[in-house]
Amino acid sequence: MVTSEASGEVLYRESFRIAGSDYEHGGDVATRVKSILKEFGIDSALVRRLSIANFEAEMNIVMYAEEATLDLTVARDEVRVTITDRGPGIPDIEQAMQEGYSTATSEMRARGFGAGMGLPNIRRNADRFEIESVPGTGTTLRYAVRLV
Repeated sequence: MVTSEASGEVLYRESFRIAGSDYEHGGDVATRVKSILKEFGIDSALVRRLSIANFEAEMNIVMYAEEATLDLTVARDEVRVTITDRGPGIPDIEQAMQEGYSTATSEMRARGFGAGMGLPNIRRNADRFEIESVPGTGTTLRYAVRLV
């Protein structure tokens, strides 16, 4: 379905479910989104930036949340991602955005995660980045990469 929105004509939309604690499938959604973006012929450097952001976000879901939905929108002028999770939320967003800050458990670290670069890497690879969180309820991330 093609529709028109304020920020550009929408070419594609899809939602993906991400399960918390599912390390075996962690990264699968980011890989699927990467394939979709390549099918649209999006510049490989932009696909790489989005893939990094999507993987970091997905692994944060796997490690911390119960579940989440990743909503992908490909428009003529940008690719937008919204991730809404049901989980513990982030009590101090400013602290969580600091490079190296981590609340990873020893199990997460043993799996190779928890360097405290997830949210900073998402912000670094996006042209637009927003985060909202309610402790005890969940977190919503919105980020986008401009195509033009």
